[in-house]
Amino acid sequence: MLEIFRDASYDFQGKRRVAFIISAILIVIGIIATVVRGGPNYSIDFTGGLQSVLRFETPVDQSDVRDAVHDLGYTDAEVKTITGRGQQDVMIRIPILTGHESVSDELQAGLQAHFADNPITVRSVETVGPKIGRELRNSAILAIVASMFFIVIYISWRFKYRYAIAALAALIHDVLIVFGLFSILNLQISLAVIAAFLTIVGYSLNDTIVVFDRVRENVRKLRTKGFQDQINISINETLSRTVLTSGTTFIVVFILYLFGGAVLHDFAFALMAGVIVGTYSSIFVASPILIEWANARPEKRSKKQF
Repeated sequence: MLEIFRDASYDFQGKRRVAFIISAILIVIGIIATVVRGGPNYSIDFTGGLQSVLRFETPVDQSDVRDAVHDLGYTDAEVKTITGRGQQDVMIRIPILTGHESVSDELQAGLQAHFADNPITVRSVETVGPKIGRELRNSAILAIVASMFFIVIYISWRFKYRYAIAALAALIHDVLIVFGLFSILNLQISLAVIAAFLTIVGYSLNDTIVVFDRVRENVRKLRTKGFQDQINISINETLSRTVLTSGTTFIVVFILYLFGGAVLHDFAFALMAGVIVGTYSSIFVASPILIEWANARPEKRSKKQF
């Protein structure tokens, strides 16, 4: 395997307290942003609403369509341009109020009147009721919680309970920070973003397990070393693998963000943030928690801890 860092000997765990403070600040800022904005900015996938995809005969500017939609009274509407195969469509998402079942027809008629010399074709219309939206939101939360529950069981079986708690703390840390970024930037939480969160959980877990596995080997091989040194050595030994994996993944997701179109922007952004935060947490969150646990209960620690 290609090694970027040969004979690396960085003292990552010596900086763990600083890392804890940085993580805490980021999480608190995210929570404050969420509270200030009145809660998460859910898309119509969870709140209910209408999504209409329209194609103009002559491509129009996204801002012009947004202004026209706002003039029709739909000030909460979300407008995005979808480009592909040489065609340009406009996706409009509108939260529907009770009694507005004919929003789609009103929207098309109003836009056609505004762009009188530019014929409009309806590509698709989807409606999500408020009840279905709430069910989807509950299912999304359940999916994240269930995934973390089974992760705890798996790591407890493969390693020990304390490693499952450390990994779980890192996963919660990752999701909270990415969620906080969405609140700070006022980005919408959609089903695609929830899928990105689940992907982040899996990616971060994979990186953490690689480090834990090396720690298990080194605890047996380096018995004369202290536990903090064993973890530092393990992280340094897997550093090249971590950087290569994270770097290549980030490049792919960044390309998706640049060229995937507006529909995939939030999804790709969540993945980009998740790759960075997940790599950080495997080094500065999961592993340090093991050290703090061992320091708090030194009498419990032995070579059989794995």
